[in-house]
Order: sequence, then structure tokens, then C-alpha cells
Amino acid sequence: MGMGIDGLTSGLDTTAIINALIAAEARPQTLMKGKVVTDTALVTAMQALNTKFAALTTQAAALAKAGGLDMYQATSSSDAITAKIGAGAQATSLDLTVNKLAQAHSMVSAPMKEWPTTPAVMTFAKADGTKTEVSAETGSLDDMAYAINHSAAGISAVKVASGVDVNGDPQFRLQLTAKDTGTANAFTAHQGTVAEVEAGTAVSLAGVAGSATLRTGQDAQVTLWAGTAAEQSITSASNTFAAIAPGIDITVNKLSPDPVAVTVSRDAGKVTAAAKELASAVNVILGSIFTQSTVTSGSGTGGTASAKGGLFTGERTVSDAKTKLFTAATAPVDGLSPATIGINTTKNGDLAFDADVFAAAYAKDPVAAEKMLQTIASRVAETAKSISDPIDGALTQRVKGQESIINDLNAQIVDWDLRLANRRSSLQAVYTSLEVQMSKMQSQQSWLTAQISSMDAASSQK
Repeated sequence: MGMGIDGLTSGLDTTAIINALIAAEARPQTLMKGKVVTDTALVTAMQALNTKFAALTTQAAALAKAGGLDMYQATSSSDAITAKIGAGAQATSLDLTVNKLAQAHSMVSAPMKEWPTTPAVMTFAKADGTKTEVSAETGSLDDMAYAINHSAAGISAVKVASGVDVNGDPQFRLQLTAKDTGTANAFTAHQGTVAEVEAGTAVSLAGVAGSATLRTGQDAQVTLWAGTAAEQSITSASNTFAAIAPGIDITVNKLSPDPVAVTVSRDAGKVTAAAKELASAVNVILGSIFTQSTVTSGSGTGGTASAKGGLFTGERTVSDAKTKLFTAATAPVDGLSPATIGINTTKNGDLAFDADVFAAAYAKDPVAAEKMLQTIASRVAETAKSISDPIDGALTQRVKGQESIINDLNAQIVDWDLRLANRRSSLQAVYTSLEVQMSKMQSQQSWLTAQISSMDAASSQK
């Protein structure tokens, strides 16, 4: 910007004149800026819509794939067994008796004041021959318990008060319990080193008078088909039997000599919920398009009626997407209307899901109901993908095209900024030159006026 030249000679407000001329020439740029704002809002709305279509693609495709509606529930006829469903479950029914519960091996030592050997060392041996030697810093039972708890023996130790001996000295016991249940985790405890245990010279802790085995480590056991020629017992180190049948785990809670029926059946509630969620996801998109395509009326200047379109009003790509999605969800399947499984159309152009109708259709013929639902889900998935595919989706392409237009407009706006800046400089130069010329003319006028006045004065003196 040059320095102000307003009215130095001409008295004109040249800054206002230049600003008015620039504003007139900037009208195309102003229109472009307005279009960038409008188009950016449209792109943002279309991107949000595209995200919804992409999510619908994933949701519908999951239902449409083979096994997509394999939704099961597991029930037990007794609280003696808890059943949990997992992936790969199949409809089945098992009769089991619970013969044993898993338990952790546990024993308690005879009363003692401190560890009876020096150095303070003991060894634990398991049925598989594994031996773990544990040594304490002192003969204190606290130190021994600490050493056991922090060793690799897999055993918890606690010092328990046990009265006094005949001399009045305090006595204590060590209670030792396997950290894990099962027969394989049962153990024997010895006073001495591994070498002494192997040599047979170590004292067995259980052999000392006053010691006791509280529980013997054992596996849980259930029997399938008890009382038949196919009777079969199964064991587990814990009370949980993983994958006792495809996709089903059971946990035994108490003994049950009477057979417990564990049943895996299709979960109509989950399938109904899946159908409802699909219809709801379709409705979210249809509703979003409808809302942003609505033309609203109002009053213009002078009270005249006016109308204002939504962001998607006149957007053919969006309109086509809505039509295709609605058709995919509502077109007949093998000559039957989706309404037969509770997917109804409304006068507003969206869907209404009737869970009771679906449940009734599913109860009557689950195979047919699932087939129709999966066919609809497959059509919806294909349609949504054709719209939102990140490479060649129709809406994706529309967004990319609109972004290209916005980028081009922004580039033109920048060019206009340079053009207008140059034009302002040019106008300022013109008006500056005008003021300079007018100043010169004014100076010449003053000189001539002075000369004429001087000549008039000389004439009057003669």
C-alpha cells in the first residue's frame, strides 16, 4: 500500500474510490470464496455419509458371510455345571455327571519352633520327578515361608501359630498349598537338599509325627453318557473343561451323580437383534440423506416466499445412493417381501423393524428366515460397497471430484489476490500521477494569475 494521497490537490477521497473499484473487480473472487464455503460443507457432509456407508458394508457383510448368523446359546439343567459358548459352536446336547472337582494339594507340617536342619533347606518333588530345592537365609519359619513363596516350586506357604511346647516355647506350623489344582501339581516335601532326597536320606515332612495331608491334589472329572456302552470319563487339571464340544467350555461347580444336560441351541434373540441392528443402520443413512435433502420454506425480502435446499438437495449421486440402498433392503427375496420377517417400509421412505414378526418367522422356519436375512444383508453390503469403496465407490468419486474443484477454486482465489493487489497498485499510481499533474497545473495557474495581476497593476500606474 502506498501512502495516502486523499484530497492533496483534487479534494477527492481517492482511497474510497480505489476501494470501490477493487471491490467491483473482486466480485468474481467473492463468488468463488462463497462457492468454496458451500462446497466444503457439502464435501464434509458427503464424507460423513460415506463413512456411514463403509461401516454398513462391514456390518452387512459380516451377517451375509457363511456362518454369519451362527449365533448360539448354551444352557445347563443344573447349577452343578456352567456352560460358556465360543466360536465354532454347533447345536448339540450333552449329558454329563460330575464325579470329581479339581483341588489343590495341601499339607501342614508338624509343630516346630524353627526349621530343624542347618542350613535351612527343603525340597519339593512332583509326580513327574521334577524337584525344586528351596533354601532360606536363616532357620526362621518366616524366612522359609518367604523363600518358598518366591521360588519356582509353585507352592504357597504360610506360618501358622500352633501353641507352645512343654517348655513354653512358641510353636508354629508351615501350611503348604499348591498354587494350581490338579493331580500333576501334587507334591511331597522334604527336609534336605535334592541330593539328599535322591539318596533317600532326606526326612519326609509328611512322615513327621503331627504333620497331615489336608487335601490330595486331584483333577476334575466328568462322565459322558453314564450307564451306556459309550460311557466316557474326561479329566481336567482345573474345574474348567475347554472345548468339551466345538465352541463350548464348561465349568463344574459341585458334584452331581445325576446327569446334567448341557444344551447348545440357536439363539433367536441374538439373530433378531442382528436383524434389528441392520435395519437400524440402513435407517440412519436413509434418514441422514432425507434430512439433508429437505427443502425448507421461509420469507424473503418484502415478505415474499422463499425456499432453501439442504446440502444434498439436487445431489444426484446421493439421491441414487439412497434409492439403491432402499431397494437393496426392501426388494423381494424369491418372490417374498422382507415384511414377512418384519422388515417393513414406511410412508417416509425408510424402514420399520418388527421384532415380534421376525421372532415368529424364525420360530416357524429358522432356515428360511436366516436365508432371507442373509440375502438382504448381502445385497445391502454390495450396494454400500459400490457407494463407499475407497477406490471406485460412487460417493468416494464424487467427493474426490468436489475436492478437486475446491482446490482449483482456492488456486484461482490466490491468483485473484495477486491480480487485485497489482490493480490496486496501478490505480494508486494513476491517482498519484493525477494529483501531481493537478498540483503542477495549480502552480502554473497561480503563477499566471500573479503575472496578470502584476501587469494590471503596472497598467493602472501609467
